[in-house]
Amino acid sequence: MIRHATQLETITLVVPEHALDAYEAALATACGTVGFFLDERTRIWTIEGVKDQGQKEAELAGALALAALMTGIEVNPTRRATEAEGWLARNQQSFPEQLVGKRFAVRGTHLKGRAAAGKLELLLDAGIAFGSGEHGSTRGCLRAFEIVAHRKPRRILDLGTGSGILAMAAAKALHRKVLATDIDPWSVRVARSNAKLNRMGPMLRAERADGWLSTCVRKPAPYDLVFANILARPLCAMAKDLAQHLAPGGTVILAGLLTSQRRWVLHAHRQAGLVLESTLHEGRWATLVLRKR
Repeated sequence: MIRHATQLETITLVVPEHALDAYEAALATACGTVGFFLDERTRIWTIEGVKDQGQKEAELAGALALAALMTGIEVNPTRRATEAEGWLARNQQSFPEQLVGKRFAVRGTHLKGRAAAGKLELLLDAGIAFGSGEHGSTRGCLRAFEIVAHRKPRRILDLGTGSGILAMAAAKALHRKVLATDIDPWSVRVARSNAKLNRMGPMLRAERADGWLSTCVRKPAPYDLVFANILARPLCAMAKDLAQHLAPGGTVILAGLLTSQRRWVLHAHRQAGLVLESTLHEGRWATLVLRKR
């Protein structure tokens, strides 16, 4: 759902690719909608968030400071007054159908017609651009899932679900129930909204949770498949907990890391007892597929 307010403002950040995830998450702490747009020539990303003017300023300032600390990149945001419908129209134009791998078509609600024949359609609210299938980490996860889907995992977790796209893909492709969690309340609302759009019913349960610290995440373990499309540092910090809550023979798909961070993340998970099966690349982004012996 898109929230409209009497007075809106758009906050714009221009960042290099490795800082995209951190600053996208920072804007999401205060903005009802967040979108990102790639300059193909320079490989520089523009992130835009729309929020009520004057609201959640302290939360935004803190989140931007944290993103700067995590990435080593300090970004000065620009602001402008915005009409709700004007931003939505622009966002729709930047969100074409995304064909990912052999099976998936990611489509916004603004698109007419149906997905291409033989594709599993993942329908997303056209006003919510994050997790739209354009980002390399999301595409890498969907491609990795195609590789391991034949194992028919029964207990599935999408950790840091965002828009819910990976959870919906697993639920649709496998006809299994999926638990989707995120620490951000807005992301949970978005995932629930997208699940409703896709008529997922009880197949997808979206909950707010702080990773493995939350009972709702630990209780259904061990999992046969875990998606963790987050960031390199928290992936490393959670490696031991992930391995402990993965079933023997279970699979984990890790993403949100640059190819330069691959060895760091892989080392942490090997130390936890997991074995690398494959690495997929989408531009500068890497996706790791690991398995528990």
